[in-house]
Amino acid sequence: MHPIKAALAASLIVAAHTATAQAEVQIQWWHAMAGANGDRIVKIANDFNASQSDYKVIPTFKGTYADTMNAGIAAFRAGSAPDILQVFEVGTATMMAAKGAIKPVYQLMQDAGEPFDAKAYLPAITGYYSTSKGEMLSFPFNSSTVVMWVNNDALKKAGIDKIPATWPDVFAAGKKLRAAGNEKCGFSSGWITWVNIENFNAWHNLPLSTKANGLDGFDTELVFNKNAPLVKHFENLVEAQKDKVFDYSGRTSEGEGRFTSGECALFLTSSAFYGDVKANAKFDYTAAPMPYYPDVAGAPQNSIIGGASLWVMGGKSAEEYKGIAKFLTYLSKPEVQAWWSQQTGYLPITPAAYELSKQQGFFDKVPAAEVAIKEITNKAPTENSRGLRLGGLAQIRNVWAEEIELALTGKKTAQAALDAAVERGNVMLRQFERTVK
Repeated sequence: MHPIKAALAASLIVAAHTATAQAEVQIQWWHAMAGANGDRIVKIANDFNASQSDYKVIPTFKGTYADTMNAGIAAFRAGSAPDILQVFEVGTATMMAAKGAIKPVYQLMQDAGEPFDAKAYLPAITGYYSTSKGEMLSFPFNSSTVVMWVNNDALKKAGIDKIPATWPDVFAAGKKLRAAGNEKCGFSSGWITWVNIENFNAWHNLPLSTKANGLDGFDTELVFNKNAPLVKHFENLVEAQKDKVFDYSGRTSEGEGRFTSGECALFLTSSAFYGDVKANAKFDYTAAPMPYYPDVAGAPQNSIIGGASLWVMGGKSAEEYKGIAKFLTYLSKPEVQAWWSQQTGYLPITPAAYELSKQQGFFDKVPAAEVAIKEITNKAPTENSRGLRLGGLAQIRNVWAEEIELALTGKKTAQAALDAAVERGNVMLRQFERTVK
């Protein structure tokens, strides 16, 4: 080719590439998923990007859940917010109260003309992130719930031939495990307040606070100290702590390794612990539903979620919002949701994704993975089990945990600790309420 023609052709190719790059709208997605789950987020983004040429989702890891939310809010105030921000469920009230910071998902999808039906998602999941009218505010992405992880080998060695289904059975199994040589722990729990206050109340259809646990208003007041089954449960835990039939493992997930190491044969924590268990447990394991007290009428009810959702940030262009809406439609696809759920232990957010995993035979191979979805859909959610929305919940959980620790170490009775947890929590709720008025 003549040199001038060659140079002209090359410049045309460069110009075409430049035009394509300019036409491609970039969507910044800040998230809190480290390690293998971070890699899976990158794969989801790359697969979406490869499926079309108009938009490019760019995922960026921003640290812990709290770090990511704080970074997103700070960036919004500075006028440089990402398009999508992953926020843990305890940050829901904070995001709702950040005026102008978010674009509600139901409004986004409507404005973008993207097909969207809130009823196509599991109500026990979407209820957490929706208004009382059912309007979805954020997009549920990685949702988990509490299950009981079980070391089958340890139970067999202790002469326990059936996985305990009720709390009395769990305490009895803990005693047998201790007697069989499990010196440090009969059973334990991660996320002490999420498991033993938030989900305990929902599972037994008991109120955590007024106004449907805060879903119907920020003027909610904590009332769980009046729930007799909850008080009795903590009295049982305090008694069991004395000889390590139950042994406290910390406020969040820091004690989960006690299960995979074989130290605690029964361990209540997130269903999303599945990947860790699969990679590290050197024994026969499974997951079982949360225990319940059989003398509580209607129990078990349904569990509530943990994990995080995706918030669409405010102040973006119509073109950016169109791309975000397309991406959320992509994330809702049964094949995408089924893959994510099967890889991580998080719940599929739609019945269609759940059915696809069934058809693929996933639950036949990994029955432990189906426990969480059965819990969350066990019964239609009530005002006590739709979820909760408490301002400053991350800080409130720490207050609750402080009081629980005082009870477990014998410095307070269970009732006194729960009374103080409610009293201190209500002070914090009123402080939050003043900031949003």
